[in-house]
Amino acid sequence: MLGPLSGTLALVTGASRGIGAATAIALGAQGAHVVLTARTAKGLEEVEETIFNAGGSATIAPLDMTETDAIARLAGAIGDRWQALDTLVLNAGTLGSLAAVPAIDPRELAQVLTLNVSAQAAMIAAFDPMLRRSKAARVIGVTSSVGRNPRAYWGAYGASKAAFDTLLGAYGDEMAEISQVRVAIVDPGATRTKMRARAYPGEDPASVKPPETVAARIVALATDGFEPNHRERVDA
Repeated sequence: MLGPLSGTLALVTGASRGIGAATAIALGAQGAHVVLTARTAKGLEEVEETIFNAGGSATIAPLDMTETDAIARLAGAIGDRWQALDTLVLNAGTLGSLAAVPAIDPRELAQVLTLNVSAQAAMIAAFDPMLRRSKAARVIGVTSSVGRNPRAYWGAYGASKAAFDTLLGAYGDEMAEISQVRVAIVDPGATRTKMRARAYPGEDPASVKPPETVAARIVALATDGFEPNHRERVDA
């Protein structure tokens, strides 16, 4: 498929549903070959089929990002096939349980931090060489407002997103003067996803924007570019 991203390679984590799936489909529609990763193979296959049916191309890579060496193996497999990575969308994350800080389960907190922070650092480390080989690499992380503005009962998830934001911001600063890699952090705001439904079970899903709205903004950033360490919130 011809488009502004034709000839480029994109990798989207958490691509089996929600914002990740919508972003992968939108990237494919602009001509990128999209590598789809998530734990759920069935969901990835459905997204891959949607991309194919629209004339695009994709590769699925079922992956549990919390497994030891899984990310390094993925990077090795992708690096064997492609020279450079042009767009990396770090969307995968877990909510955990909403709880008052004194009631946070330490084991669950460790799981949240492993996926939302440690695995993200591993992704950056594993794909940094391929990103640097791109003529205009874009790393776009999906965050949450609770990382910047603490909210009651969101302590665990908010802490993980604050760490995630700091991690990406630091990488963006490091890359700005020595490479063409640029980093953006996108806060999707209230969006119709399964994670949102878990956090707000009484909310009417139709009252918040669909994930395609966020995906369109992410793809615009990947296509048009942005200044180092760009940050924005996507409103309806």
